[in-house]
Amino acid sequence: MALLSDEYLTIDKPSEGIYKEKGSKFLAFAFPVKSEEEIKNHQKNLRKKYYDARHHCYAFRLGADLQFYRSSDDGEPSNSSGPPILGQIQSKNLTNILIVVVRYFGGTKLGIPGLINAYKSAAIDAIGNAKIIKKTENDWIEVKFSYDSMNSVMKIIKEEKLQPINQKFDLNCSLNLSIRKYHSERIIKQLSKIENVIINL
Repeated sequence: MALLSDEYLTIDKPSEGIYKEKGSKFLAFAFPVKSEEEIKNHQKNLRKKYYDARHHCYAFRLGADLQFYRSSDDGEPSNSSGPPILGQIQSKNLTNILIVVVRYFGGTKLGIPGLINAYKSAAIDAIGNAKIIKKTENDWIEVKFSYDSMNSVMKIIKEEKLQPINQKFDLNCSLNLSIRKYHSERIIKQLSKIENVIINL
């Protein structure tokens, strides 16, 4: 699927997956996320809920440019758990996603190839149970203008099929717009040409 520079694939809502081997249980949790703060909250909640699990391994990726990502083995052998989870995120070209795999040890060691397969399989199951959707990165702007300029501003908003938010029409008018990054520079330029318009990014 060809994507524009401001488009990305993610999951529409949280989903779960599971993988079992030799008594060990690997519970996978996938979340759509937009910030590191959200990621930390999900991790904190899972640690509280599954406090008796031996490992909470995870991977995440943020941003339409796909450049910001992290993974953690959380005490498992190096590169046996976090990177295989991240590998599944990358293979599906997903971003703005966190996957945490919680492991309950079953008493039998799986070895590094076994661990890689288990964490990868749990992540695959969580992604497979989710709906993958296409979204766009947007810029938020505030537009302030005089009442006289209202028709010109609203004409552009209508032509560009934008949805104004928090509109205030008075002697001085203002509204907020969410504009796709791909189009924002062009639209901001159009609005800036109107008399008595101030744009706050």
